[in-house]
Amino acid sequence: MDQKTSPDTTNPVMTLPRWEFIALAAALMALNALAIDIMLPGLQQIGASLGVENENHRQYVITAYISGFGLAQLAYGPISDRFGRRAPLLIGLAIYVVAAFSASFAPTFATLLVLRFVQGIGAAATRVIAVSVIRDVFGGRAMAEIMSLVFMVFMVIPVVAPGIGQLVMLFAEWHVIFIFMAAIALAVTIWTAVRLPETLHPEYRRAFTLRSIVGGFGIVLTNRTSLCYTLATTIVFGALFGFINSAQQIYVGIYGLGVWFPVLFAAVASMMAVSSFINSRLVGRFGMRRLSHGALVGFAAVNCVMFGLSLLGPVPLPIFVGLFTLAMLQFGWIGSNFNSIAMEPLGHVAGTASSVIGFTQTVGGGAIGAGIGQAFDGTITPLTAGYCAVSVLGLLIVLYAERGKLFQPHSNPTN
Repeated sequence: MDQKTSPDTTNPVMTLPRWEFIALAAALMALNALAIDIMLPGLQQIGASLGVENENHRQYVITAYISGFGLAQLAYGPISDRFGRRAPLLIGLAIYVVAAFSASFAPTFATLLVLRFVQGIGAAATRVIAVSVIRDVFGGRAMAEIMSLVFMVFMVIPVVAPGIGQLVMLFAEWHVIFIFMAAIALAVTIWTAVRLPETLHPEYRRAFTLRSIVGGFGIVLTNRTSLCYTLATTIVFGALFGFINSAQQIYVGIYGLGVWFPVLFAAVASMMAVSSFINSRLVGRFGMRRLSHGALVGFAAVNCVMFGLSLLGPVPLPIFVGLFTLAMLQFGWIGSNFNSIAMEPLGHVAGTASSVIGFTQTVGGGAIGAGIGQAFDGTITPLTAGYCAVSVLGLLIVLYAERGKLFQPHSNPTN
């Protein structure tokens, strides 16, 4: 559905001020970004400390986390559709806190990877249930507006997290990064326990049986709109994961930025926050499809230009940053709108839908991103080739979802 939908004001979560609801949802989702981006400045020291000789293998610290984060999402959705949102969310947060704190004492690289995997399992609750809570209360363009504001706050973390990680590295060792993560997650856990009420509509509770779970998955996977937009988002997110995996090698290894790497990383990431805010202001007027389809077309065009330039030889830093910033500006219009379009027809199975969508985007996007990251060869060509390929493929999938017609608002949620 691409029309305005009012929030369900009878839902108890609306007793929260709107700003606090948005801030809490953003904080929950931001724990995931924090667990990834704050690690980037410390990867080199972690590798040296734990005897990792291949620099590409340091990326496994991120890959292990994303793997746990993606796989566990399949469980949290059906569980939260049966038992409600609060209890599974608080359990996931507790797992995150314990795993992050334990990782600070990891004696080997293998142990660290296991704990990162477990941390990802805990973090999966924050992604699945935060989106479910938003869908419990909002729909249509209203959901897209809230998701944009959540993404705006959420994107502050990639802006500041690498800088925080770099600051920690100036005064302490990498172990303190994990202690910091655990402390922040503990604060969010307390906030959630005290302020977030149950949001699941009683009539939407589903039995926790194999038949019910399979049936819920079937509802999600057989909806053309939801499936296609989930796949398109997955592919586009894969490019972002690829950049995160190789950002330190590109900015430090190729362009020699050294300690200034987090500053430039933050500047580019801030563009996604800016575009998310702009999207929240415009989506009610123009609709999710018009904004996101236009952004996807522009995203593909910019990425193809970047790839072409990379084939001609070394790309100067100002040109790379300028084009990449333009791409990320449009990325911010894609993520929140595509997720809202995918979730819109599935409010009656919001938890299961969020878990399937989150699992697909995280595992699929993580696998694509890992492939792009591992292809790093000392140039930006693998990254730009990956961005070009995923954006074109994403555009083709959206064209299929919309039966060849872009920019058309929908009034029927099943289309």
